[in-house]
Amino acid sequence: MKSQAPGSASPFSRRHFLASAGAAAALAASPRARAAASNRITVGVIGWGMIGPSNTKSMLAESDCQVVAACDLDVHRLQEAADTINTHYGNKDCKLYHDYRELIARDDIDAVMIAIPDHWHALIATEAANRKKDIYGEKPLAKTVAEQQAIVRAVQNNRIIWQTGSWQRSLPNFHKAAEIVRNGLIGTVTHVEVGLPGGHHDFAGNEPAFLKKLASLPNPPKTPADVVPGTPAWDLAVSTPPADIDYDRWIGPARMEPYIECRHHLNWRWNSNTGGGQLLDWIGHHGDIAHWGLGFDLSGPSEIEGHGEFPPANAIWNTATKYKVECLYKKEVTGYANDVKLTIAGGTPAISSGTKWIGTEGWVWVDRGAFDASRPEWVKPESLPDALRKVRLYESSNHQRNFLDCVKSRKATITPVEVAHHSTLPGHLGLISMLVGRKLQWDVAKEEILNDPEASALLTRPYRAPWKLA
Repeated sequence: MKSQAPGSASPFSRRHFLASAGAAAALAASPRARAAASNRITVGVIGWGMIGPSNTKSMLAESDCQVVAACDLDVHRLQEAADTINTHYGNKDCKLYHDYRELIARDDIDAVMIAIPDHWHALIATEAANRKKDIYGEKPLAKTVAEQQAIVRAVQNNRIIWQTGSWQRSLPNFHKAAEIVRNGLIGTVTHVEVGLPGGHHDFAGNEPAFLKKLASLPNPPKTPADVVPGTPAWDLAVSTPPADIDYDRWIGPARMEPYIECRHHLNWRWNSNTGGGQLLDWIGHHGDIAHWGLGFDLSGPSEIEGHGEFPPANAIWNTATKYKVECLYKKEVTGYANDVKLTIAGGTPAISSGTKWIGTEGWVWVDRGAFDASRPEWVKPESLPDALRKVRLYESSNHQRNFLDCVKSRKATITPVEVAHHSTLPGHLGLISMLVGRKLQWDVAKEEILNDPEASALLTRPYRAPWKLA
């Protein structure tokens, strides 16, 4: 494919994705530009926040994997990474990096684990792919649809292995639920409910101290979502970035904003400049499972209408606190027996957390640590009885192990890049619909919003100089 200007959208046809998925499965027969790892897979980790440590520890537990390098922009977190890795191996061999490009440039690194804020996903993932590194990357795939397309293109062009951190596919209850649906045991699916969290969650644990700092003000704010520029609360919230954090590099391609501690580490999710709120943080989990059960891994909705409640657009935390997205998957596009309605909701008790498929002959619901169905005999066993498994879905019992196995075999992982892209599209399009205030018509084959230039512009975002997407 021809290269594009930074941030521009590129239409991908469904035929292209189907062909690419087949090619990914056949990678074992096609050598890459560099030799595949054999006995030991060397890994570099980029990002040591919420998910990076757990992903890394899972890889440290595998004897055929050696973590040799780590990168982070916070010197304290980078030291935590080094201590964790070196303590495990009983040495001090882990090389530390401030600039991810230096880590990725190492020829002796086979793969990278990327767990960083959403606004950095595309730049680092495409650079790593172009350097022929296999990638374990976190969801959502990227901050925008255009960036996701760029990642897909880089992964396909460089024929690397990609695993998305949508680890629910590697748990037995989600696998069983999806197989029940795919085997037609609930009949034809007519409606799917995807329940996600609402509001904002103080992952960093610094909201109480922040509010205490502002408590002496007249009418003190109750949450960072109440604090906007031009107010005494804002003036108290803004501070000089700590010397041990490279804040300019951390903001990277996003719009430069003043440093405010409670929207930095972990809580960057609640600022639309760097994250996508609960909707984009979770669509790659329960939305991904919804697609898996339907067999829509490489398809998408034709109509999307979203409604949400937002704090002021310039507030410290400004992503949607409540939202509902209605999606219509048309049978002539998906090849399914009928149109399927999919409802995504967060911050409302009307839809339970998790994924629920509703069919003409029953229903099945699954969540983390939970499972229920219209047929009691489906609930107890860990997996669907073999006699009912005419359709057998990809099986993985450990998400990171599945990635390492595929690095060796060159076969597709359980959540390859094309799947990650399609799983998050309903979230991205739902958010765009909320922002423009109207229903969207989406061309699934061309990946274009039809007849709506304002909405189409939100498929991408401008980059702050000097950062550019290859």
